[in-house]
Amino acid sequence: MSFEINGTTYETDEEGYLLNLAEWTPEAAAYLAEEEKVPLSDNHWEVINFLREYYNEYQIAPAVRVLTKAIGKQFGEEKGNSKYLYELFPYGPAKQACKIAGLPKPTGCI
Repeated sequence: MSFEINGTTYETDEEGYLLNLAEWTPEAAAYLAEEEKVPLSDNHWEVINFLREYYNEYQIAPAVRVLTKAIGKQFGEEKGNSKYLYELFPYGPAKQACKIAGLPKPTGCI
């Protein structure tokens, strides 16, 4: 599967995750978010950028529990909870946010 933005083709797996993580761009994120019906706000970008930094450091996409804890540690308790993250990414904060961030599906996600 694939999609195209401004003449660039992005290859995805059957679930819509980018196959080449290095090809990710903010424009690709906007496209993926639209496909997921997630209107991107500054709060969404905060989580997306956090996930990309986390992946660069640990080479793994965090599961939701790890993500929730790590977000809370960096951005405070009001953002480091499941309710907040599910409001941003209703189909699963780790799974949906990782897809938009151009990362692989977190291990343990169905």
